[in-house]
Amino acid sequence: MAENRTAPQKSAHRSRFTAAACLTAALVTAGAVSIQSAAADGAGHSAAHRTAAARPVTARPAAAAAPGLGSGALVQSEDFFQQGLGPVGATVTLTGDQALSACSGEESMPGLTQGKATAYASVTWTFDTEARLTESAASAATGNAASTWEKQLNAMVRECQDEPAGHWYYGAAHTLTAGGGSGRWYPSYSGDGTPAGGVAVLRSGTRVAVVELTGAAEDEPGRVRGIATAALNRLPS
Repeated sequence: MAENRTAPQKSAHRSRFTAAACLTAALVTAGAVSIQSAAADGAGHSAAHRTAAARPVTARPAAAAAPGLGSGALVQSEDFFQQGLGPVGATVTLTGDQALSACSGEESMPGLTQGKATAYASVTWTFDTEARLTESAASAATGNAASTWEKQLNAMVRECQDEPAGHWYYGAAHTLTAGGGSGRWYPSYSGDGTPAGGVAVLRSGTRVAVVELTGAAEDEPGRVRGIATAALNRLPS
């Protein structure tokens, strides 16, 4: 039986991450803001109705962000409408403590950057389906530091490209450029080879981010590319 993309079993370490990610989506922790979409009551409506009628949900932090990086640099609700997804809510933090991806275990931006970023921001988006999107961003003091973190993030993702038969995995990298930045996005596949979301590593100047869409059964890889492009356009905001 093919593995579910949202419940990878590569190690006990990742299992703990999966449980933690689910808990994060359900609870609003200190310093986080849970924002309900104006369209939440209409979650059962069609994608076309959501696109035409749902009002955007803009994630806003509870307190002022560190200079140069805040929720405005993260993917926004209108970016999902364009991809046929109906956002229900967002949980934003400015601590960077959110786990980076399904392949990173409990690794977070402060761990990856050894606490040397000038600012952090992250968000977990929930939808009117089982899909979920996470984004974690960091701002570096120099371009060289940002380049190093970008390479580390891509190396982390590539660790899950070669998996045993029947296990979910990331596909080949695809490059993209937008908003003066660049990045790589990787489709993900369930154990039977069905497209199921994906992940992207992005960089714009001294800012880096990792964005992952999970739980999107039979999702088109083009949707991941569209969301990654939107996130890259937001990153220098």
